[in-house]
Amino acid sequence: MVRKNTLIVILIVLTILILDQAVKIYIKTNYDPFETQNLIGNWLRIQYIENQGMAFGTTLLGGAFWGKLALSLFRIIAILGIGYYWVKQAKKGLSLEFLIAVGLILAGATGNLIDSMFYDFIFPYEPCVSFNHLEGSGIYSDCGFLGTYETRNTGFLFGNVVDMFEFHAYWPDWIPWLGGKEIFPAVWNIADASITMGVIMVFVRHNSYVDGYMTRAKRIREVRRHKQAKRKTFLNN
Repeated sequence: MVRKNTLIVILIVLTILILDQAVKIYIKTNYDPFETQNLIGNWLRIQYIENQGMAFGTTLLGGAFWGKLALSLFRIIAILGIGYYWVKQAKKGLSLEFLIAVGLILAGATGNLIDSMFYDFIFPYEPCVSFNHLEGSGIYSDCGFLGTYETRNTGFLFGNVVDMFEFHAYWPDWIPWLGGKEIFPAVWNIADASITMGVIMVFVRHNSYVDGYMTRAKRIREVRRHKQAKRKTFLNN
């Protein structure tokens, strides 16, 4: 059972990684920066942007050199930690659903880390595009008539993360405080969605995962005690 569950989760993780990278590469090679296109009606659309931070464009320490390096190292440590945790839980015999949830988080974190690690070596770097600007970096790029801008560091662990999906929907005007505002303004990718789904599954279903594991563990202990009792009875006879 453990081996079967492991193979299932590995297949899911690899599928997410392949889809995530395939979409990102397609967007980078076929869209111009900030180009938009409706995907489903006008409420879900593609908009090609890149971000220097975490999921949904959030940054660490303003995204400066040490912030970006710390973020990338944190991702690596988190991925190793999640992977180690997943292996331990798989050996304990936790439910397939829980292992899939943790696998989704692992796949998403890995997908975004791949961007930061390798994309600066694979794709041309365009310092004059605004998502490559970084105030305080100390690196200046001449953008001709646009002027001179401070731009981000480049190289291993310093690449941007590619985002492309955007919900273009607004709260009804009659809702207090939220009326007229975007429901979800962040631009995201498949890796971000994978992380979100995994986290939601863990939080919403955590008790059922634990209860199921405890029930199975109790059943196993009872079976073992029953076998031990039968063995003692046999030896005494």
